[in-house]
Amino acid sequence: MTRTVKAASISVASNTSLLILKTVVGLVTGSVGVLSAAVDSLNDLAASIIALLSVRASGRPADVEHPYGHGKIENVSAAAQAILIFAAAIYVIYEAIDRIITPQPLVAPVWGMVVMVVTAVVDLIVSRYLLAVARETDSSAIRADAYHLTTDVWTAVGVFAALGLVELTGIRVFDPIVALIVAAAILRVAVMLTLEAAGVLIDARLPEEELREVEEILMKTPKVVGFHKLRTRRSGPTRQIDYHLIVPGTMPVIEAHRLTESIEDAIRRRFPHTTVVTHIEPDRITETSKPDTALRHRSSPRRPRAPRPRSRSYRSGAA
Repeated sequence: MTRTVKAASISVASNTSLLILKTVVGLVTGSVGVLSAAVDSLNDLAASIIALLSVRASGRPADVEHPYGHGKIENVSAAAQAILIFAAAIYVIYEAIDRIITPQPLVAPVWGMVVMVVTAVVDLIVSRYLLAVARETDSSAIRADAYHLTTDVWTAVGVFAALGLVELTGIRVFDPIVALIVAAAILRVAVMLTLEAAGVLIDARLPEEELREVEEILMKTPKVVGFHKLRTRRSGPTRQIDYHLIVPGTMPVIEAHRLTESIEDAIRRRFPHTTVVTHIEPDRITETSKPDTALRHRSSPRRPRAPRPRSRSYRSGAA
């Protein structure tokens, strides 16, 4: 069992337990805040099941039909989770507004407060674990699951506060008001996950800071003249990078091959789970004069923003 599959399995188990607990206490107490937290747990359970299935599928090696692997299954999973979150938020908003219009008494709100404390503690522990696994494996499905549980921590804290206020003041409107705040938090996570999943599915490039690190590895490698046609994207936990490396025209093929291997190894050390493809170009004027070319004695090109037909300089400490 891989770390991602183990993490997703733990998430399924914890969400199942919390869903049962919240549902029972929510029905007994009549708290829309607790019930909204239960709906969020139902959503999280569905999301964790999707994450579990996706990390299992995405871990399969590349095959004839899928030569780039199955990594994007995780990104499809994140998009599906976002849809579930939107649906849960709409339900919570509906229930909260209904309780504001037609107030209903709360029964034993203290029990609801106890459930929220248990929920916050469990979700905090599991979400921190999932985030650690996501950082280690670059799994978008596990990261999305961790975000859900992090939101649940704040949800539980909010519902606890609302039930406490109802218990102290007798003002029942605090409960649905907090439920609306919970719904807003759920919607925020849904939007964030939607944008993140969409960026990968439409092959958006890697973040700017990661691109700078790749460029730095290229330009600080001895004997490299420059590079151009750098293309990057993500597929689940995998980064895919390809570029044209400009080397001296007199460099022997075997030396150029060793040079590219050293660069690719350096990139993979910095970014594990990365596929790198290098195309060698001689330092002819036809190559060094291309508009997206970065040369060792000049500064890095600013990607796609200013399509002016000229090279831009790259300042490096190396000669």
